[in-house]
Amino acid sequence: MKQKGINSFANQRIWVIGASSGIGEACAKAFIKAGAKVALSSRRAERLNTLAHSGEPGQALALPLDVTQQEQLTTAYHSILEVWGGLDLLLFVSGVYTPLRADNFDFEIAQKTIDANLLGPMRAVGVVLPNMLKNHAGHIAIVGSVAGYSGLPKALAYGPSKAGIINFCETLYYDLLPQGVSVHMISPGFVATEATAQNDFEMPALITAEAAANKILAGIVAGEFDIHFPKRFSGFLKFLRILPYPLYFWIVRRFVKI
Repeated sequence: MKQKGINSFANQRIWVIGASSGIGEACAKAFIKAGAKVALSSRRAERLNTLAHSGEPGQALALPLDVTQQEQLTTAYHSILEVWGGLDLLLFVSGVYTPLRADNFDFEIAQKTIDANLLGPMRAVGVVLPNMLKNHAGHIAIVGSVAGYSGLPKALAYGPSKAGIINFCETLYYDLLPQGVSVHMISPGFVATEATAQNDFEMPALITAEAAANKILAGIVAGEFDIHFPKRFSGFLKFLRILPYPLYFWIVRRFVKI
């Protein structure tokens, strides 16, 4: 049994959470260009308003919110329902990244990371899921990271938050496939964004946000569950997951010079 894709984004009602920069902004622009109706959410209202005015009149909605605030997500979703009557695709891209290692571990940073990166998408899914289940239709797409595949340096909080996303998406897929609701787990490698600009090490196979958006849209069209890219990097990290730990740690120490 294969889950459904989206043949055309024209007139699809799409909610992009994390639309003000990076991958989310690039995806939002691509959806608008493809003729979709796009609700745009993030904390930065000014950027959302600018993006909303790039499409046709009434094509985009700017709905600023903080993903750690349940009531703000609920209010935004109700606004979408009032204007468009429903939602076809939730794309959750929003996330935070603070490089963190054991010698500078900060629990408050870890807590904020988990709250935004793992509980944030859980909150959003909880808001949209009842109507999708009722209609036996819809798409839920969540951007995680290849950092969730296994433990990597400087990802002491970020990595676990993304590992949780992988487990969450896998379980959602299992539960929702028989219900007609599609799930797309998105695991990018290094993408040139404000977040990765913090890194002080070489990022292999670095791609642009626009290239990442193209991969994401193509994966959703094809109905793919596991959307990961660039394959030459994400595939290598998938391979590392199956190695015995002594060999895994040896490879990481040898090739990750940080």
